[in-house]
Amino acid sequence: MEVIATPLAGLYEVRIPRIADPRGYFARGWDATAAAKQGLDTVLDQWLFSFNHARLTLRGLHWQSAPHEETKLVRCLAGEVWDVAVDMRPDSPTLHRWHGVNLSSDHLNALWIPPGFAHGFLTLTDNALVQYGLNGTYSPEHARGARWNDPAFDITWPGEPAVINERDAGYAVVTADD
Repeated sequence: MEVIATPLAGLYEVRIPRIADPRGYFARGWDATAAAKQGLDTVLDQWLFSFNHARLTLRGLHWQSAPHEETKLVRCLAGEVWDVAVDMRPDSPTLHRWHGVNLSSDHLNALWIPPGFAHGFLTLTDNALVQYGLNGTYSPEHARGARWNDPAFDITWPGEPAVINERDAGYAVVTADD
């Protein structure tokens, strides 16, 4: 398992090697020992899945506030998505900066998202299946969201969302005080 730092502290791309033969390949999707050596939290309490019928479906941007912040390990198991994390940590020197990674079933790479980051993705293919490993438990009263096109983030998305739910489309823009 290869853990690659991004420009945002605590946010990593995780790549896994494949062992290929005529049948296909074998890959270790998670290695707690390797993760611990990199300083990553090795406890992932929940595994969630998001299936998306249509290309250009947008989900996010979501996070949980203290004391119910979450760490996420996000991987695309079928298709391809543009996955984005935005630093929402109030005291961070990279507050409101974002980093995006193409996650795909072809590469099986993942994004390790630490507590205090918003997360969202745009599907680049039909029938995209995304898997999330999370630590902690969802707390509705600590759930937060921001608009995908908030000018405070200025995210470069690879396309305009064609499918977005009412909640995600209706989030208010972030202010300098948020």
